[in-house]
Amino acid sequence: MKNLYAKISIIFITVLLISCQSESEKIKDIIQPIKLVSGKMDSVVISDLFYAEKYDLKFEENENIEINQNNGKLFLHPKQDFEGMAFIEFKADMNIYSIPVISKKIEYYGFSFKPDKKYEKINLFGSFNGWDRTNLPMTDENGDGVFETEVPLEPGVHQYKFFGDGEEIIDFNNPNKVSNGMGSYNSIRVIEDPNTEKFYLHVDEFYSKNPKSTYSFFIEDELDGELNIDNVFALLDNKKVSADKIKLDNNFINIDFNYDELNNQTLRIAVTKNGRVSNIQTVKVVDGKPIDNSTFTWNDGIIYSLMIDRFYDGNSQNSLKVVHDSLSDKANYMGGDLEGVLKKLNEGYFEKLGINVLWISPVYDNPNEAYKEYPAPHRYYSGYHGYWPVSSNTVDEHFGTLENVKKIVSAAHKKGIKVLLDFVSNHVHIEHPYFKEHRNWFGQLELPDGRLNLRFWDEFRLTTWFEPYLPSFDYLGSNEALETMTDVAVWWLNETGADGYRHDAVKHVPNEFWRRLNEKIRTEVASKRQIPVYQIGETFGSYELISSYVNNGQLNSQFNFNLYDVALPTFIRQNSSFSTLDKEMNKTFSVYGVNNVMGNVMDSHDKNRFMAFADGDLDASQWSAIEEGWNNPPKVDNPENYKKLILYMAYMNTIPGLPVIYYGSEFGMSGASDPDNRRMMRFDEQLSENEKNTLKEVSKIVNIRKEHSALRYGDFYTLQADENIYAYLRSDFNERILVVLNKSTEPQKIKLKMPQILKKNSTTDLLSNEKYIIDQSEVEIEILPRDWKILEII
Repeated sequence: MKNLYAKISIIFITVLLISCQSESEKIKDIIQPIKLVSGKMDSVVISDLFYAEKYDLKFEENENIEINQNNGKLFLHPKQDFEGMAFIEFKADMNIYSIPVISKKIEYYGFSFKPDKKYEKINLFGSFNGWDRTNLPMTDENGDGVFETEVPLEPGVHQYKFFGDGEEIIDFNNPNKVSNGMGSYNSIRVIEDPNTEKFYLHVDEFYSKNPKSTYSFFIEDELDGELNIDNVFALLDNKKVSADKIKLDNNFINIDFNYDELNNQTLRIAVTKNGRVSNIQTVKVVDGKPIDNSTFTWNDGIIYSLMIDRFYDGNSQNSLKVVHDSLSDKANYMGGDLEGVLKKLNEGYFEKLGINVLWISPVYDNPNEAYKEYPAPHRYYSGYHGYWPVSSNTVDEHFGTLENVKKIVSAAHKKGIKVLLDFVSNHVHIEHPYFKEHRNWFGQLELPDGRLNLRFWDEFRLTTWFEPYLPSFDYLGSNEALETMTDVAVWWLNETGADGYRHDAVKHVPNEFWRRLNEKIRTEVASKRQIPVYQIGETFGSYELISSYVNNGQLNSQFNFNLYDVALPTFIRQNSSFSTLDKEMNKTFSVYGVNNVMGNVMDSHDKNRFMAFADGDLDASQWSAIEEGWNNPPKVDNPENYKKLILYMAYMNTIPGLPVIYYGSEFGMSGASDPDNRRMMRFDEQLSENEKNTLKEVSKIVNIRKEHSALRYGDFYTLQADENIYAYLRSDFNERILVVLNKSTEPQKIKLKMPQILKKNSTTDLLSNEKYIIDQSEVEIEILPRDWKILEII
């Protein structure tokens, strides 16, 4: 009998161990959809899809997609005639998982260019090929002087130029253009979506009655044909929801779960029909119910970006200047420090504004000498900004100590505020021991043709140096450097308790670095945290380039500069239509999804401040305004223009993604290019009455976002987008929020047609409590010039 008990105990323990092991190895990442072009093979790195300790995967055959895996990559080849959504299934850790795949056909469109002089070689390049100047040659087949090529393009807004013998050329026959953010313009080609029929999946209602919970959706469907179960694709985390849980009632789709099936998961659902795929509704489930305001995830983030030296002086004893006869005060230390940040944190400045994430500039030790910038006019700068590390594990004495960093993190956490450190992985300063002792970790400054490899942002993006005194790491040539710097990143997180990183110059660092860092964070940091580490990167470039770093195997997010580049002129120029911005918004959704955690900006420490554009000191096309900053610094002359900033803040805080507020922009600080956009922060009585009012209005907007889950988790449904008005709905299972923006200098009276799913009869302004009646799905709203309304539909 004892032997029997012993055997039973061994069997029980073995089963328990296997169960525990299976749970620990279970895929926890939400695997994002893979986008394919019908008939075209594509591949994806499997570790970018999800993190696992080992990738022992067995894929099932799919009738529409040929599947192969090799050397850590997944190769997918959809059939030429397949359009729509499919699940590809695989077995791992004793579970069956599904990956959503969307395949669609893409039409080819012609481009032509007749140059006014002779070129040896002409290429087309643009947002559709990652701005590669070499891979789309144009030819003059019939000798008529017109060079032509064809490119596959999806519906949306596409930017492009021609490239002839090293010269970038705008399409002079196309009047549509947009600022390229570099002081010039790109031509615009708008491809209208041929699918004009509405095909949109709405949230309806959530029901919970023991023992079942029901999530109800409604498909707004103008396509031909009946809707059936086979049209519905639903996932709970990464597992297919069985057909017996899905019930159709005309256009309503109900998904039923037993109470014990739901805890903390993500429900996703989409509908495919006639080759079309609806939007994907994503519902975060917490304790069996749709997420509300009680649980923090990174979708809730409202980021405040500050530069330590320019924020607040909390300890005058470390306010030391770099002494150099050619160094201007603008480019020197101004006295801000970590104790100053802590003081404002304890005073409640960030809480009052509605901020729940602080991004602080690099804290590393920087050189105590001035260095001359390579481009003319060769001005001298100090390392006040923190981006010239001479040490990777000590804090600059101008800012404070490592203990000060820890105090900020601790104090922030007590207030429910997360902290992001700024990590510099691309380079160090020449005085850093890494460069002095490990020269082989870094690339060469001299190119084979004799040129200096300086500021070739795209041509040599993985090797270029920013300055002759800022050597760039060669991670592809030195695994030792890669291992060392990823260890440094892990050390800062564990040492300070910070919640994540803003990463500098991401596109100049290879994907291999970010994959290794992500792996180390998963194994050495994540187990100690209640919420995942958040990493947001900085990359200027195409959607293709930026998104290549955003996935479960690398970074959570990057700043959405593509959306910013369209939004800025839209809000600054009266004749720029919201319809263009809306198209760009939908392009963003097609790349990152609606429920993304990308960073939305209106300015930054690398951008001219919004108010310099709003008040007319700079043109919206102007990227570099360095000399204006030095010789004629912008100042706000017309107080009416603060309304433009407030309006942009209303937009930025009500769209999907995380709003990023650059210090001083909450009250309308102006400024041209670096260093003028990094003026000393001002508080309280240092602000004018107009600035105080702007701060008050912006605080209202930010706190509305913080209080309403639909603005952080909801879908996005455009009601109107024209030259004056941008109106859209954000809906989740808790509420429906209507946003109306008017950028006209005149009051507007608008009539909005609501989707037929709405069963409510009124909408209420969240600030004024003014009520508007919804009659037969229509609502009339009057809105003042350059004003905004955020309303709840009840």
